[in-house]
Formats: sequence, structure tokens, C-alpha cells
Amino acid sequence: MQCDYFDAAGCRSCTLMGVPYAVQLDDKQRHVRDVLAPVTPGVAWLPAHAGPEAQFRNKAKLVVGGSPGAVTVGILDRGGAGIDLRHCGLYEPGLAELVPRVAGLLDALGLEPYDVPARRGEVKHVLLTHSPDGEAMLRFVLRSQKHLALLRSRLPRVLDALPEARVVSVNLQPEHKAVTEGDVEVILTEADVLPMRLGGVELFLRPNSFFQTNTGVAAGLYQQAREWVARIDPAVVLDLYCGVGGFALQAAVAPGRTDRVVRGVEVAPEAVASARRSAAALRSSGATGADLAFTVGDATDVTALPGVTERADTASLVVVNPPRRGIGPALAAWLEASAATHVLYSSCNVDSLARDLAAMPSLRARDARLFDMFPQTSHHEVAVLLERADGAGAT
Repeated sequence: MQCDYFDAAGCRSCTLMGVPYAVQLDDKQRHVRDVLAPVTPGVAWLPAHAGPEAQFRNKAKLVVGGSPGAVTVGILDRGGAGIDLRHCGLYEPGLAELVPRVAGLLDALGLEPYDVPARRGEVKHVLLTHSPDGEAMLRFVLRSQKHLALLRSRLPRVLDALPEARVVSVNLQPEHKAVTEGDVEVILTEADVLPMRLGGVELFLRPNSFFQTNTGVAAGLYQQAREWVARIDPAVVLDLYCGVGGFALQAAVAPGRTDRVVRGVEVAPEAVASARRSAAALRSSGATGADLAFTVGDATDVTALPGVTERADTASLVVVNPPRRGIGPALAAWLEASAATHVLYSSCNVDSLARDLAAMPSLRARDARLFDMFPQTSHHEVAVLLERADGAGAT
């Protein structure tokens, strides 16, 4: 991939730009294998799952700079001045067409960019998410409510300029610090969720919901999970750090037993609300007969969660998809002593993954696969299927 912004030293976020993609992929595969080798003896590495090296991002997190009528959308330089990246080559096609029009809309509305060095102005970021169906979620991150009434009154104009925008919202982030968004979200449109259809499952993203940046590779990850679930055919599945329910929903529709019990746990209430909506859609369509439910709670203390404890003790498959820090010693110890015969661990940090696997010696890695969500960078996603060694586990 070639990038004019990188060549001009305007943006160096893609640290591997210029390295042939086949080399990037081979280096990542070698790195994750080497780090995990001491804790995954005998593991079968499946071929890496990769998509295109460019035009793969479904999200744009744009810092708004410049001045009213002459905004920049992209990043800031070291002095706090805006660097415009509206034609970044990483955006998937629909998103690539949307970003320049959003920049034009900001200019047309006369919105005031936030000046970081001077600590004045209003619009800090514009956050865009693009769906496989060509719809989008548009979020304006503002310093205060000064422009809120303006954006509410100009919503018809926004939707005329951006007919793809299913959801439009304002996020308020009043603090002067390196935080993308705040706690207050004001939905301006009637619709409050963006549907994301992957692998026969419809996910519903709310403004604060997490979803993988690479739709195509995320679909591959979920497909792999579904295949592993079908092979194991577990009676009870417990999905920890379930987010909007991706893995749990795949487990509910995976081939095999029709009376499967699936429970998801996630600390973010909005994500759980989205997962419950997806579960209702699956049931109403007849796509699953599974006993499927989601709970708001801290996944690291699963045995303290009402309605989940009895299932945690009988789960034959536990799915964990933690943040970069990993699952930590307490949850690793619980899994090590549990009755679970299998664990599916999806990780974005191979170092914390290796540490957690070392704390669960009776759960041995059977299969592993690299999913390259982030071409042009060293970031990675690894999924590992663990299987209980004979005679090990709960006593």
C-alpha cells in the first residue's frame, strides 16, 4: 500500500507502511507463535485470516481542527494544529465517500473546531461507523451544549447531505484532556442503533458500543468461533466480556444441539441492551431455539452475578474476549478450577494472552489462528481454542 500522507510525513500512524503485506502477515504470525510457544505445546496453527491491506476500516475517528469554514478532519500535529486526512486509504469504500462530505458539512454549518492549544472552540471530534448495508452512525463530540441546539435544528440539513446516516448523535466531552468522548450522549435521530449484519446474525450498535474496526476479518473471526462451537457442541456456553454479543449469538446459531444454553456477561449496560435486542431478533426469526440471555456485570467476578452463577458452574465452553490487559489472575484461577471442558480465548494482546494461558495449565491449546484486523500496523488479534486435559479441572 502507498499513502501520500505517510510519504509527506503528515501521518505516521501506519507504522508498517511500505512493508509488503505478505511480509507483514508473516512477521505477525511468527511473532505471536514465538510468544505463545512456551504455553501452547502441540497447538495446531490454522492459516492466518486476512482481508485487503487497504480500504478495510469501518470506523473513522476524526479530530476536528482548522477554523470555521476551513476545517480539517484527521489528526493534530505536535503543536495542536489540524492535519487533514479526509482521503485516508484505510477507509472502506462507503466510508471513504462519506468522510469528505462530513468535512464539507462541518464547513457548511459553520461549526467551530476546538482549538487545543487555546482551549476554546466546540467541535472536538467526528466519529463515523459504516455498516455492511451502507448505513452509517455519525457522532459529533462537542465541548459544551453551545452547538447542540444548532445541530438539532439543522438535523434535516445533515440528513439531506448524508442520507446514509441512520443514527446522528451529540456526545459532550467538556474536559481538556486526551479522551475521545464523554459520558453524555444525546441522540438526535429517531433511530438509536446501527445494524451490523455478520454471518447471519444482526448486531445492533449503539453510539457507545464497541465493534471491531475491520468488518470482513471480524466476520472471519465469528465464523471460526461458530465452527469451533459446532465441533464441541457444548450444552452450556458462557461468554465473558461479551460486548454487543458477537460470540454468544454465534454460539446460539451454531449447528448442533437445539437446546443450548448461552449466557453473556458485559459491564457496559448499553452493549447488553444491544445484545438483548439481537437475541430477540434471532428468536423471532426462528434462527435459534437456544436459551439465550445477557447480564450486566463484571466478567472478572462471574460467580457473583445473579442469574449467571448456576450456569458458570456448568458451562462446558467459556468464551473470553477481554481488553488488552487480559483476564487477570482471579478469572484465570476460576477457569483453571472450573468444570469447563473448553475455553475460546480471543485476544488483542499476545503478551497478556501468554501470561493468562500460563495460569491455566490444565487447559491446553488445541487450535490457534491469527486474524489480521489491523494491516499496516503491528497490532493483532489471536483466537485460541483450549481443551481440558484428561483428568484435570474441578474437584
